[in-house]
Amino acid sequence: MSTTEDFRIKNIDPSLHNEDLAPLAPEKRTWGWFEIFNVWSNDIQSLFGYTLAATLFISYGLNGWAVLAGIVLAGCIVMGLVQLTGRPSVKYGIPFPVFARASMGVRGANFPALVRGIVAIFWYGVQTYFASTAVALLLNSLLEPQNPAVYMGLTAIGWLSYVIVCLFQVGLFVCGMSWITRFLNWAGPLVYVVMIALMGLIWYQAGPSLLSELGNIFSGNGEYAAGPVAAFFAVVGTMVAYFAAVVINYGDFARFVKSERQMTIGNFLGLPVSLAIFSLIALVITAGTVVVFGETLTNPTDIVARVDNLTLTIIAALTFFAATVGINLVANFIPPAYDLANLAPAHISARTGGFITAGIAFFIGALWVAFISNVGIAAFVDTLGAVLAPLYGIIVADYYLVRRRKLDLQQLFSAEVGSAYYFDGGWNRKAMIAFAIGSVFSVASVWAPVLSQLSGYSWLLGALLGAVLHYGLMHGQAQALKRADAAL
Repeated sequence: MSTTEDFRIKNIDPSLHNEDLAPLAPEKRTWGWFEIFNVWSNDIQSLFGYTLAATLFISYGLNGWAVLAGIVLAGCIVMGLVQLTGRPSVKYGIPFPVFARASMGVRGANFPALVRGIVAIFWYGVQTYFASTAVALLLNSLLEPQNPAVYMGLTAIGWLSYVIVCLFQVGLFVCGMSWITRFLNWAGPLVYVVMIALMGLIWYQAGPSLLSELGNIFSGNGEYAAGPVAAFFAVVGTMVAYFAAVVINYGDFARFVKSERQMTIGNFLGLPVSLAIFSLIALVITAGTVVVFGETLTNPTDIVARVDNLTLTIIAALTFFAATVGINLVANFIPPAYDLANLAPAHISARTGGFITAGIAFFIGALWVAFISNVGIAAFVDTLGAVLAPLYGIIVADYYLVRRRKLDLQQLFSAEVGSAYYFDGGWNRKAMIAFAIGSVFSVASVWAPVLSQLSGYSWLLGALLGAVLHYGLMHGQAQALKRADAAL
């Protein structure tokens, strides 16, 4: 039975330790299954998440049931992936940057954490802009401005909305994890209520014709050039890729959970179950827009604006704002805050890391419409994401196959020569070799035309390659650890 003392680091190295990175003792963990469920609910229910789910039903020409099956399968795959990265953080109470030290080295873990942080900061800025569109929808509905002037792609209301979202997110982060938890806990369920209300209203306006349009979507048209099997796996790969950023650093959230069982229940309800329900709601609403408006609308804000109901607009705008802010905090704000803190714990706390994140991201979001969205930045971000893919395989293979689910907490915070995770100057060169080779493959899938067919699920292949290479290179150490365990 673990005690508080087991989680206290006895010899503190300020270059590796601060209160935000320190192991969280079991009695300090307050999350149950509902909190984990809401992490995923907010991830799924953002404006982009809705648009993605709706688009999958109409883009691949597949039978609707096949698309739904692909989405649920993707949810099961993501659940399996996060179960693997979540268990060590539940067991030891450590965030992702600390967990990565076991495989990459106490200094080597800084590199993937930095890359992960860069990706997250970029998307934090972009999602902040998209959250501001929900606020702008609300203000425009209330104020009804006539012919507003546009400056750098945004009206005065657009800029005001953007600043409001920026300040709200930073304020919520400053209030601490308990406030963020409360926010996620009401935002997730409320989005479902609004989406069901929107579905009911669209269905009422569409009448019996809605079922006919649903039948058209569910019949499929077989237009995907590579065939139905390829279309199915493209759906699965796209949905898995959507969650890829959270999969790697899931330990940042799992460390707050009281038990592995609570985490598993939350993952199951929040991923395959929630994905299926939300996707069906998105499908019904999308089919209804064809009947009611004569065109397929996949952006919730466009749909609400067309419904022309002020009460619904106000409620929906606030809800979409909350959902998008929720995923932004989960996937793009908390991770870089920890990642930056890991670079220099003595000087950068998670709170300071959050301020750095918000400062850089402010300019990314502010320039999104006028500049950044037009310069092919997606390929740059996809490349950084591809670089990270093998890291997942490396940290998982190291924990489960090399170290056989055993970590030394004290050594994770030690940079003494000869300590367990010091390796060579704090870097595990074998892990870095596996990381480099796996990343070359993943990046090639983004840029090389010959690998374009793999782009939908190159993240999974890159992770698998990283795992195989790391275990192969670390096989000797794995056998030594196995013999040491047997001798005890």
